[in-house]
Amino acid sequence: MSALIDVDQLRTFIAIVETGSFTKAADVVHKTQSAVSMQMKRLEERLDRPIFARDGRASKLTEDGERLLDYARRIVKLNVEALAAFNDAGLTGRVRLGLPDDYADRYLPEIMARFSRAYPGVELTILCEPSVELFGRIDSNQLDLAIVTDCESSRPSETFRRERLLWITSARHSTHTEQPLPLALGRASCGWRRAAIEALDTIGRPYRLLYSSVNVGAVSAAVLAGLAVSVFPESALRPGMRVLNPGDGFPALPACRVGLIRNPHESLALADALAEHIISSLDNLSDSSRAAE
Repeated sequence: MSALIDVDQLRTFIAIVETGSFTKAADVVHKTQSAVSMQMKRLEERLDRPIFARDGRASKLTEDGERLLDYARRIVKLNVEALAAFNDAGLTGRVRLGLPDDYADRYLPEIMARFSRAYPGVELTILCEPSVELFGRIDSNQLDLAIVTDCESSRPSETFRRERLLWITSARHSTHTEQPLPLALGRASCGWRRAAIEALDTIGRPYRLLYSSVNVGAVSAAVLAGLAVSVFPESALRPGMRVLNPGDGFPALPACRVGLIRNPHESLALADALAEHIISSLDNLSDSSRAAE
């Protein structure tokens, strides 16, 4: 093989795998469905073998497709890192980023440090709100980029991180043994809250919602004080918290997806640069230890 694989085709390929369909992937990569299909046809022609197989109305990866996925993720990630290394430090202006407050605590220090060093003349405006509200901010052109949670893949996003969603309690209390189980969760629109309640309903475990807040600090305080049990992604665990597992009577929860959504109204070089820094800083999809779906 003398010609190289098109990186843009690999990005589309990854989007199809992450979203589960050509249609959703088209939204993620900002292309028409026919363009996505044509890209995959050309990729298969380049490899001289099929990477997708029909499974009823859905498409699934062939064995060669599974092999390609690991290479695709590594190639795209390295491409992003290379572009970030040779960025245009002369860029100036403002870029607007939205993310939930718990991600701000965990992710912002590294993102801001790297981005500010690369683009000292850029103003970074941060808005912290729940994911469901950030979708609306993007749609109304109030943000250029947002980091969001998408546990159920309810809306296409550029997934760059996946973690286990865990039941947590205080390491110093036995709150998890109480009947009914006291819970501290996000508000009704929170995907983690829905996942927790659905899991408890499935096993018939009585519960009561004791605390509800959009602020992760308030939920953490209730857990650490031994007042309630909650659900957090693995990277959000804090000292003093204990993970509950099936042995404690708590069923497994779905994986937590973290992704990017971009402003569909306009494409900014600054937003693209920030997206590259976020992905290169936080991506864990190529890690062998990534959480199972």
